[in-house]
Amino acid sequence: MLGRTQELKRLENLYVSEKFEFLVMYGRRRVGKTTILEEFSKRHKCIFFSAQEKNDALNLQEFSKLVQIFFEGMFISCFQNWDDAFDYIGRKSDDKTVLIIDEFPFLASSNPTIKSILQHKIDHDWKNKKICLILCGSSVSFMVNDVMGYKSPLYGRITEQMQVLPFDYFESAEFFPNYSDEDKVLAFGILGGVPRYLSSFDPNVSLKENVKREILRNGSILNDEPETLLKMELREPGIYNSILEAIATGCNKISLISDRIHEEKSKCSKYLLTLQCMQLVEKQIPYGENSESKKGIYEISDNFYKFWYRFIFTNKNYFNLLGIEKACDEIFKNINDYMGPVFEKICIQYLTRLCLEEKIPFVPFKIGKWWGNNSFINQQDDIDIMGISKDGLNGIFCECKFRNKPMAMEEYDDLLIATKMFKSAKNKKLVFISKSGFTKPVLERAKKEETILLELKDLFLI
Repeated sequence: MLGRTQELKRLENLYVSEKFEFLVMYGRRRVGKTTILEEFSKRHKCIFFSAQEKNDALNLQEFSKLVQIFFEGMFISCFQNWDDAFDYIGRKSDDKTVLIIDEFPFLASSNPTIKSILQHKIDHDWKNKKICLILCGSSVSFMVNDVMGYKSPLYGRITEQMQVLPFDYFESAEFFPNYSDEDKVLAFGILGGVPRYLSSFDPNVSLKENVKREILRNGSILNDEPETLLKMELREPGIYNSILEAIATGCNKISLISDRIHEEKSKCSKYLLTLQCMQLVEKQIPYGENSESKKGIYEISDNFYKFWYRFIFTNKNYFNLLGIEKACDEIFKNINDYMGPVFEKICIQYLTRLCLEEKIPFVPFKIGKWWGNNSFINQQDDIDIMGISKDGLNGIFCECKFRNKPMAMEEYDDLLIATKMFKSAKNKKLVFISKSGFTKPVLERAKKEETILLELKDLFLI
């Protein structure tokens, strides 16, 4: 299994604990939660139960078989209820016992009392035993609010929580060891950091060939993945599809989305909130603004969804007429425009890694993108990435270019002018990251002014 060393290390720490432990693990679908738990279960003897979307009696029957075979080596009979099942585990747990319930929301939806039953069992029996309980779920809002929330019966009993996040660009590159640096970046831009999507591409086949086989070909794993997942999880997938398509094609404010899909703004806001809870959409606020800023814009946070709604969903009928070969050519003809904002996020991940490894002179209070009115030139302006120290005296300002030509002096000057907005930062460090390098004048000037110039290869030399 690639990656996930930190997550497995945390699970190991829970395993060696001499007291009761209760971990809540959550994260969006396909992110690899079950794979982590399966890897952990290979190393230790665990009761690993995967709840299914069926009635409570059938889930209890499956659970009974699993638990009794674990302790007795055979299935005797189904427990009468969950109380009896958990009582049995408590009685049998003389030594370390690990109980994993995967997809816990399925269990709780068919039996809403299950949380109270677990709470009673923890309080009156398990808390004094070396039991490690792990509840895992893909419904992020349910796990956060209904399991960990203060209104939940389980509130206060949880000893650890773990949000499993997609890989960043650096971790994702491990899936494609033979790719060029550019193709590693493009693969992340197309697939994002979800292990299920990354592993669907053959690392021994070219990036374009993978796009043809695994995305464009009808019946392939990723051909209709986003649409399928929305149908599985939401009651009105058509509206969500329309919202995601609108955002992917440039409508990033409520008013623009509303006009594009012909729905009321209030309705769009409600649906956008759901997409945010699913971690498919995020609201971006300009650096330095508060969360209520009216300058906020909506972006699709998952790269594969962003790519799919930008190219596949919007052009489905057109691509069917073009055929796979020409459709792929059409995509890659426009890939640099698509990659612009994605590359900025990759560069933010790069700078974040540098901060964690203490490889920059100061730690910014936060890192993000700024846009708004530049009072120095009295017009709209932006900075791809910036970060200012907590005392406000130091600032790092970064411009990112994913183009097929070297970065010219014009971009250098533009960033310098934009930084004049931030007068409190007396010590300013400029950084330029360019896919295709830099012109000779930029190289010479950067050397004199101690400006940092980076290319794609530098992103993988951490």
